[in-house]
Amino acid sequence: MVRIGVDVGGTFTDLILVDELTNQIHVHKVPSTLEDQSIGVINGIQKLCENANVPMTDIDYVLHGTTVATNITIERNGAVVGMLTTKNYRDILHIARHKKTENFSIQQDLPWQANPLVLRRNRIPITEKLQAPDGRVKVPMNEEEVRQAVERLKKSEVDIIVVSFLFSFLNDEHEQRAKEIVKEMWPEVQCFTSSEIAPQMREYERFSTAAMNAYVAPRVSRYLSHLSSALDEAGVKGDLHIMQSSGGMATSEMVTEKPVTLLKSGPSGAVLATAWWGELEGVPNLISVDIGGTSADISVIPNNTPKIINPRDAEVNGYPVLVPMIDVEVIGAGGGSIAYIDAGGAFRVGPKSAGAHPGPACYGQGGENPCVTDANVILGRLDPEQFLGGDLQLHSELSFKAVEEKLCPKLNMSAEEAALGILKIINNFMALSIRAKSVSKGIDPREFALFAAGGAGPLHSVDLAETIGCNLVIVPNYPGISAATGLLVGDIKYDFIKSNISRLDNITDETIDSMNADLQELEEQAYTQLIKDGIKPDDILIERIAECRYAGQGFELRASIPEGILTDQSIETIRQRFDESHEEEYGHHFPNNVVELITLRIVAIGKTPSLTLPKLESGNRINPEAAFMYERETVYEVNGEIKRFSTPRYDRSKLLAHDLIQGPAIIVQRDTTTSIPPHWQATVSDNGTLFVASKVTQGGAAESVEKYFSKVR
Repeated sequence: MVRIGVDVGGTFTDLILVDELTNQIHVHKVPSTLEDQSIGVINGIQKLCENANVPMTDIDYVLHGTTVATNITIERNGAVVGMLTTKNYRDILHIARHKKTENFSIQQDLPWQANPLVLRRNRIPITEKLQAPDGRVKVPMNEEEVRQAVERLKKSEVDIIVVSFLFSFLNDEHEQRAKEIVKEMWPEVQCFTSSEIAPQMREYERFSTAAMNAYVAPRVSRYLSHLSSALDEAGVKGDLHIMQSSGGMATSEMVTEKPVTLLKSGPSGAVLATAWWGELEGVPNLISVDIGGTSADISVIPNNTPKIINPRDAEVNGYPVLVPMIDVEVIGAGGGSIAYIDAGGAFRVGPKSAGAHPGPACYGQGGENPCVTDANVILGRLDPEQFLGGDLQLHSELSFKAVEEKLCPKLNMSAEEAALGILKIINNFMALSIRAKSVSKGIDPREFALFAAGGAGPLHSVDLAETIGCNLVIVPNYPGISAATGLLVGDIKYDFIKSNISRLDNITDETIDSMNADLQELEEQAYTQLIKDGIKPDDILIERIAECRYAGQGFELRASIPEGILTDQSIETIRQRFDESHEEEYGHHFPNNVVELITLRIVAIGKTPSLTLPKLESGNRINPEAAFMYERETVYEVNGEIKRFSTPRYDRSKLLAHDLIQGPAIIVQRDTTTSIPPHWQATVSDNGTLFVASKVTQGGAAESVEKYFSKVR
């Protein structure tokens, strides 16, 4: 079986090919083609197959992480959406919840008002009303108004229609009938209902999720259709699977029906790779830092388990979306982040990026602004002739020119001082984000290892680890394509949900029967879909979840449901597990408070082949001459003093298990460069993973590396 993982970033498209018959792994990077991501994807696959000597017709699976949906929300160039909604509720998308990012500012832009997903003139009220708590029809739907609304939206030339009625999560009868009328009158237009996309309570969040799904759907559909056709033309007959925001793969057909699940497709792959590598190497607690050309994706992963973000925090660029998302923070900090002096005279880096074109000044593609990559070139941490294995020659003179012209005169610094300043600023920016994801939530980053992912991750990881007090850095075999690697270890995963609002303090047999019936219905949907996707019954796993809250609480937390038919004892177990979740999330719980069940959720997992790394031969060498390439001066700051070191370069492909590299040193490979400063050292595991730790460490995560260092001391 031949599988290819392809992740499209803002600067590069990363690819990895696994040939399970020969147990060979091949990696490749090509510049991203942001005008049409599929061009870079096809070019990369063709070149990768050529390098691996694998015919395109032999590819069984193409596993894809994409930023198409994300870019639509950033660039605000989605579809013109028409909405049918309950009379008197057309302004829910505008009113939202009166919750502002800055509570006391009257000048901030609220994205749902400044840039609404559905313009007010395209939100058409329909007379209808359902009644809580059971969804009974209170006011029948006026079908003539629906027909008039469709005619009006036709004249307005909307691209897509979404139907969002009040309480449709309890009863979707009106929404489905309205959709039928839309398809009768306008067969060409795509139409979604909110109950299909997010059958959950909270009308604003449900309406926003449905609107976002419609907003991104046409372009996502066109992209996937174009990519599928391009793969067919290139001779690829294998299945195309897409990474979702939840960290699960899905067929291209499924995500076309529900593209809102792709909003964090890109960052999810690296998080999965981090969790998988941690489990492989026996390091349970990790902080994933995936630094690419445009952004840095940061996620805290305890116990090798990626966290799913709380629904109250699930949003994309300010718009709430009720879909499962891996808890990952995306910030504007990458190799292409531009350094500049702002109007107030402050030295800043990012979030604006030079991207792939023109890219940093050293790319020689017309970029004139100094970037983070230029800083690494000036300091000698990136060798111009080694970048991307020599496929992209860097121009160090252009890096010096950009820094000396744009920064040095204003800062009264040398080029090297300014370059170190760039790295300090960008590393501190990332450190602030890490602390927000860890320290502010009661997690001590000193007890975690830092996982260096992305093309720029290993360049910054040790400096970043020192900043946050972390003692161990893990550099995977292919850090520059970590997100693509994560695609190879992700299973197919779908969520099926149903609202079932019940108090757990005085539950009746009737309520338990209702919950059992709902769970059985959801499980049947899950099995049907996974079997349709080609998953064997023995490879299907079902996780049952109750989303609960204390009565009167704003949002729910997840509690796993025991196996088997629900009983009174099962309900008590759910209650106990919810208390445990509340304790973990907030540091306290209320054992005497009433607990409400809000939503039943089935997470259906279809197990797919994972990744197997070949074991390395044992070397047990210190600074091995066989891997030595050459020496070159490199600049590091030691105890506040800038120093130049004659620093050896090592070829990572020639390192063996248990080899020890003492800093300062640079380890070179095609997809990235790993910087090991003075007072740090690295060793190689049996799987080829680099463990980088301070030469003087005590306690915390550093103990995890002792078993490797002890073999070479």
